[in-house]
Amino acid sequence: MKVAVTGAAGYLGTNLLPLLTARGDEVIAVDRVRPARPRPGVTWVEGDVLDPASMRAALDGAEVVYHLVAVITLADRNDLAWRVNTEGVRVVAEAALAVGARRMVHASSIHAFDQYSCGGHIDETSVRSTDPGLPVYDRSKWAGEVALREVIDQGLDAVICNPTGVFGPADHGAPMSRINRSLRDAAQGRLPAMVDGGFDLVDVRDVATGLILAGEKGRTGENYLLGGAMIAMTDLCTLAANERGKRGPRFTIPPKLVGGLIPVLEPIGKMLGTDILSKAALGALVSAPTVDHGKAAAELGYRPRPTEETVRDLVAFFDDPASVAPAVA
Repeated sequence: MKVAVTGAAGYLGTNLLPLLTARGDEVIAVDRVRPARPRPGVTWVEGDVLDPASMRAALDGAEVVYHLVAVITLADRNDLAWRVNTEGVRVVAEAALAVGARRMVHASSIHAFDQYSCGGHIDETSVRSTDPGLPVYDRSKWAGEVALREVIDQGLDAVICNPTGVFGPADHGAPMSRINRSLRDAAQGRLPAMVDGGFDLVDVRDVATGLILAGEKGRTGENYLLGGAMIAMTDLCTLAANERGKRGPRFTIPPKLVGGLIPVLEPIGKMLGTDILSKAALGALVSAPTVDHGKAAAELGYRPRPTEETVRDLVAFFDDPASVAPAVA
């Protein structure tokens, strides 16, 4: 089967490609960058998700389209993130419909659900990120789903997946994801303190598998939460530290204290040129909603691995990137 993957050179894309080629799929990898040594069975093409003609050419002949492209930011406002995460979804969806793709799988995010107003629990029926006061990433991921649904109404067969906090190997990004960087610091014994909040975290390899399952079994127009397990960040960092015989964070910062300080910390972060001291970065840890991925389990057969396994593999990956083999879908 011929499939196309937008954002193929990114974190999730590099974990999805080996699963697709292992199945025998012929893969069109759409990105502006490409690896120095392309994987057999993968044809790399350039494509711009904001250019309709470019996307129609890139997706030509694809039976299934996996749309992974997104601009991830912790900022309150970011024009490029808004355009790519909303208009970009529409352009890819319309191109998939135009070339006759039989299915599109859109990688949205848990951030398309309002984690601050959900009452501590999120499932596919929970309140969405419509509040204009939310960070741009949250609002744009929901708006991207709205744009996709308009194309579904025109006849496109598409499903939507909403991963939670993604971490684990393989992460060849420069830099790696924020969570993976924190765990690398913890494994090296260089993380003395951590906010004592929690988040639902999922192995990137399980997300890649979930996307394939959604493409095979998902119902048209449905959302599927791809979660893992809720864990306190202090406990997560301690797991990584213990893998290397190091001590975990010595100090924890109470979430309520952090929540109260966000209005003060955000302006400081802007002055320092960083978004790490923002509502988007700290708010989810403070709210710490539980995520129900039972729908994906029941309808797709989705089964995420234990957090401990991911941490163990990730620390091994820090030592030797070739030590962790891709998952098998």
